[in-house]
Amino acid sequence: MNPEDLVRDHTIYSCVMGSRAFGLATDASDTDRRGVFLAPTPLFWRFEKPPTHVDGPAEEQFSWELERFCELALRANPNVLECLHSPLVEHLTDTGRELLSLRGAFLSRQAYETFTRYAVGQRRKLEADVRTHGAPRWKHAMHLLRLLISCRDLLRSGELVIDVGEHREPLLAVKRGEVPWAEVDRRMARLAAQAEEAAARTPLPAEPDRARVEDFLVRTRRASAALSP
Repeated sequence: MNPEDLVRDHTIYSCVMGSRAFGLATDASDTDRRGVFLAPTPLFWRFEKPPTHVDGPAEEQFSWELERFCELALRANPNVLECLHSPLVEHLTDTGRELLSLRGAFLSRQAYETFTRYAVGQRRKLEADVRTHGAPRWKHAMHLLRLLISCRDLLRSGELVIDVGEHREPLLAVKRGEVPWAEVDRRMARLAAQAEEAAARTPLPAEPDRARVEDFLVRTRRASAALSP
């Protein structure tokens, strides 16, 4: 089966991500779409397995096969966890609705490690830009601040909210280059410290509910097999 047909015919959940989902969109913002497709179970019985992800078919569109998506979410991958919490849902089947009902099962204290590791990597890139060019890529600086805010608040509340709300204007000021890098760097350090403090007493469980997610996946695979000729 053509990979793009898997997305067209078997998507169970799709949403808008990026600046539009984060509440940071401007007139120039792209529309980034992310989704999850369920490859029919009989495709896994062949030597050539279905893809774990598909880029396209539309521009700025990326989709994961359900099992791969669940694996990444259980590892607290920031991009995948945020995809589960987009306020801009475009397509949702009954299976997709059950996936969304499992959002809490994927959340755990592991988020502190994965979000922090990603943030450290991005901060190093920004610092390299400052050394080389005298200034960071301001859009990337804005999104790193957004991620750090999201991480801190997740650890404090146990809930992941990706819309920046009241932080919109200060973040957009960073994107426009109106905030000196030294101040942006201080904000990043402060947010990282607040996240570390929140991690020490977060209401999140130590581990995600892997058994609950696996039960959903197995039931979904069995139902797909039963429907196949």
